[in-house]
Amino acid sequence: MTTLTALVVVCNEEKRLPSCLEKLGFADEVVVVLDKCTDRSREIALEFGARIVEGTWDREGERRNTGIAACATDWVLEVDADEHVPPALAEEIRRVIAGSAFAWHEIPVDNFIGERLVRHGWGASYGKAAYPGLFRKEAKTWGNDRVHPSLVWRGAKGPMLENRLLHYVDKNISDMIRRLDSYSTARARDLRERGETWGGTLSNVRRMASRFFKCYVRRGGWKEGGYGFIIATCAALYPMLSHLKAKHEKE
Repeated sequence: MTTLTALVVVCNEEKRLPSCLEKLGFADEVVVVLDKCTDRSREIALEFGARIVEGTWDREGERRNTGIAACATDWVLEVDADEHVPPALAEEIRRVIAGSAFAWHEIPVDNFIGERLVRHGWGASYGKAAYPGLFRKEAKTWGNDRVHPSLVWRGAKGPMLENRLLHYVDKNISDMIRRLDSYSTARARDLRERGETWGGTLSNVRRMASRFFKCYVRRGGWKEGGYGFIIATCAALYPMLSHLKAKHEKE
């Protein structure tokens, strides 16, 4: 029988972790990586029968690779604490891994801002319309960046799944702006360590325009009204803010 681990990496997620874990009972095991947790995340994970990996990591890639290494099954499903696997997707995942000849598959995502489903306009490093979350254990390695690390794959990509993961990405617009600040700060730290600033200011002005157009027009953000506009704006600002922070801030 083909086996599956659901892998969840968290830092102080006691409020969102229970509703995530209660939907992962279809997996053969659940591994929860606790990164610098000081709340009840550990107790909650144990209540759901998860296997615990605890530590302190400064980089997203490092903690996710640690989690993958701890999985003891053929396949791994990566989810975050703000994501839910509905029953139809759970059934499809079990069906796919039982017969797949491929190394990894993408899963489509429905993103929510508060209770509002916002399906269009995501991308350009500021949201995901789909993600490569289902893979054979040996197929995926994360890069070493703090935010949006690169991925190294071994083996062929299979068809995208049909059913959608539910991603409760932001509580409201203020939460989106706080996420933009956090992402750009982490990206700036990566750039400074490599001696880069992500191009010049003028090139980032051009990048802002192209990213806004990509999210708002090509990916249909205009269909979401004001939410699509703010998503496209945040996606456009992300490289510019990262550039300016890398250039002018010390930490």
